[in-house]
Amino acid sequence: MPAPARPPRTLVLGGARSGKSAFAENLLTDAPTVRYLATAILDPADHDFADRIAGHRNRRPAHWTTVENTEPATVLATEAPATLLDDIGTWLTACLDARNAWDAPRGTVVPDCDALVEAVETYRERLVIVSPEVGMGVIPATRSGRLFRDEIGTLNQRLARACDEAYLIVAGLPVRLK
Repeated sequence: MPAPARPPRTLVLGGARSGKSAFAENLLTDAPTVRYLATAILDPADHDFADRIAGHRNRRPAHWTTVENTEPATVLATEAPATLLDDIGTWLTACLDARNAWDAPRGTVVPDCDALVEAVETYRERLVIVSPEVGMGVIPATRSGRLFRDEIGTLNQRLARACDEAYLIVAGLPVRLK
């Protein structure tokens, strides 16, 4: 008898305020339990960002378990029936900050990205990953903006290869890519 199929790994891409997080959450509404990996780091002085985080928290079902401010690759080493990782952009920003890489050569965060991609590739339960798609607008005017765009673009390509499904969310509408 063949081994049961592994649940899909899904990458959900979209621009800011595109509805990508809500779409990703809806992919898991039938899961009996979900581990939600929240990568945002709350700055109490940034009230706008705190409101956005609160909105995400309030939208989550009560039976979901939230893990905040954590290293996703480490958490993914322990499987759960379903995991939602939201979002790669805030995680990458924290990696760039932690490595003081904003003025460092490109590729400084490659070890962090390698660990994440490996964790995604080896994860055997249902996994949904949210990440910002970039590069659809003007070239960023700052080096840090270009660095982030380049690093997230490369990482998104690697995650898309590692995932079984990929969606692009445009104006709240999902477009299946893979």
